[in-house]
Amino acid sequence: MMNLQIAKWGNSLAVRIPADYVRQIGVKEGDRLVAHLGADGALNLSPPAQWSRKAFAQELARDAEALPMGTSVIEQMRQEARY
Repeated sequence: MMNLQIAKWGNSLAVRIPADYVRQIGVKEGDRLVAHLGADGALNLSPPAQWSRKAFAQELARDAEALPMGTSVIEQMRQEARY
């Protein structure tokens, strides 16, 4: 964890990213980052995801194999319903 200082840059505000962090995330000058504002007020910066249709399909197939198919949740609720 590191405390960073906000500085004025033209009409905007800027935060300098320490060199160690820059090396760890693999960005360089001119690269873009995606900013997400969390529900707790946290600001998260990350490189844009490199989306791949093939990788996504493989991930879905792997997840589908890991999830056992059981009874329908709706059917289970009907069976357990108390009237």
